[in-house]
Amino acid sequence: MSTADPAVQEQPRASQTERIVNDFSIQVATVNGSGSQTANLVLLRSILLTGVPVSGKNMFPSNIAGLPTWYTIRASKRGYIARKKEIDFLVAMNPETAKEDVLTLEAGAAVVYDEPLKLNALRSDLAFYPVPFDKLVAPVCPDAKLRRLVRNMIYDGILAKLLGIDLALMEKALSKQLGRKAKAVTLNQGALRAGWEYAEANLTKQDPFCIEPMNETAGKILIEGNAAAAIGCMMAGVTVVAWYPITPSSSLCESLITYMKKYRVDKDGKATFAIVQAEDEIAALGMVIGASWAGARSMTSTAGPGISLMGEFAGLSYYAEVPAVIFDVQRVGPSTGLPTRTAQGDLVQVAFLSHGDTKHLMLFPSSVEECYTMAQDAFDLAEQFQTPVFVMLDLDLGMNNWMSDGFKYPDKPIDRGKRLTPEVLKKLGEWGRYKDVDGDGIPYRTVPGDGMAAYFARGSGHNAKGQYSERPDDYVENMDRLARKFETARKFVPQPEVETVTGAKIGFIGYGTSHWAITESRDQLREETDVKTSYFRLRGYPFNEELAAFIDAHERVYVIEQNRDAQLLQLIRLDVTPERVAKLRSVLHYNGLPIDARSISDDVLSQEGFEVAKKTDRIGGGMSGGE
Repeated sequence: MSTADPAVQEQPRASQTERIVNDFSIQVATVNGSGSQTANLVLLRSILLTGVPVSGKNMFPSNIAGLPTWYTIRASKRGYIARKKEIDFLVAMNPETAKEDVLTLEAGAAVVYDEPLKLNALRSDLAFYPVPFDKLVAPVCPDAKLRRLVRNMIYDGILAKLLGIDLALMEKALSKQLGRKAKAVTLNQGALRAGWEYAEANLTKQDPFCIEPMNETAGKILIEGNAAAAIGCMMAGVTVVAWYPITPSSSLCESLITYMKKYRVDKDGKATFAIVQAEDEIAALGMVIGASWAGARSMTSTAGPGISLMGEFAGLSYYAEVPAVIFDVQRVGPSTGLPTRTAQGDLVQVAFLSHGDTKHLMLFPSSVEECYTMAQDAFDLAEQFQTPVFVMLDLDLGMNNWMSDGFKYPDKPIDRGKRLTPEVLKKLGEWGRYKDVDGDGIPYRTVPGDGMAAYFARGSGHNAKGQYSERPDDYVENMDRLARKFETARKFVPQPEVETVTGAKIGFIGYGTSHWAITESRDQLREETDVKTSYFRLRGYPFNEELAAFIDAHERVYVIEQNRDAQLLQLIRLDVTPERVAKLRSVLHYNGLPIDARSISDDVLSQEGFEVAKKTDRIGGGMSGGE
């Protein structure tokens, strides 16, 4: 499109008299370690109980306590759950960041703040609600040591009144969050009611934002991606877990420990599993490979720095053809980077992890449902192809609570792959551990104790029988077979979801959590500028032939990903012809915040020749950044 096309006009914020119902974002700015997580999750859950689609994202520092933290909640009657770039309602509880948090808001936003901060002096175009939190919490919580934790519940009461959330639903969400902790429930209920009563008596509604009941969340649950993946691992029959703690993957194995202790013990109370915290990530993967070689379903979870350490063992698993399942919950790098921020920056590293010619299978979940189902797929694929399989989450998916339908109990049997049996041996006549008898590159294997033939699983050169060999022809034959196996996998990894729109000249390619911003961006482009787009959501690697056909069907294809170096596009380049590569363009987001729809829309429109106003992406307190 030429630059003569009309400029994209900024959508005006609704006037103060026009009510904005079930379509806004809330940001709570507090101090890390102040106990705000409970209040934030109660607020999130109460909106869900109102029947309004909701999402919550936690932006927290990498230290233990003391630094600023932000929690954003988005209510969307249209079901959008990606991060919203604009903040509509701010709860300012952190003196260190309060001023800049307020100054970065757009006109017409609302602010609940701790009264001594006097934030209403900063601007005249916002709706301010001063609240004396310390005065309100004192009679509710006689124990001065606990007040710091309980005072956050007051802003839930304030927001319930201002936004129109039923206080009974707030109390229900509070009971769900704190469970059987009767004393904590009582204290927090008091704070919740104190906030409500103060708002009712002292605060006059000045902003347009409100929550009204809908019926869009019946049967929905809230769950983190890491917890969903842990349940999937348990359902897949995992029995050996080796791991080393690292943000943001730790909660996956921690959740799995809880689930396994509850559901995977025999009638005598003895565990039917082994979970080991290794001395480092290297040892963790080594244990996984050893257990998998012995026939157990085994896995580990880690993040980018751990992936880097696992390179040599990943090569052993690939070359000796031993199953292994590795969850990579990606964070910002390189090096330590931003360990509590999200990214999709490990694709190229994982795809070719280890030295020499190595290619690995990857799965790309975009939702907590897919964390659950793809965890199960990963174990089947690892045994089917006798190779490492990497499940590529990110911090946003792994550590944030997502709205989801309940998970379905598995309805298909576990696939243990090609295991040698007396019947198979009789049919083959002769067995070689690394012999391709079916033309798919996948040999038959045995495991200790199955009564079948033994072999040496070696990481050095070997022939089709598993014997040590440095013959050039044996090495070439083996590597060609491994490549053939990788080609076979194209039909078995989770297949893409494709939506081709009639008349669309532009196509989008994305994966993982970028999906939610992409779907919203496509609506923005169609509704605001009449730009139609098709969409190809990748769910697994290696890619299949549908990818080339999708590129052929469009004039320009935007590859949307959360890293600087266009890593997904790099992998696509290796798979398609130069003519197809020429059609590819990038939309890159790598500031550590979850990608949002407006950033995608603006970038695409700019590349298409529209005039777009550039906005800085912020979470407050000076913590900003652009692509």
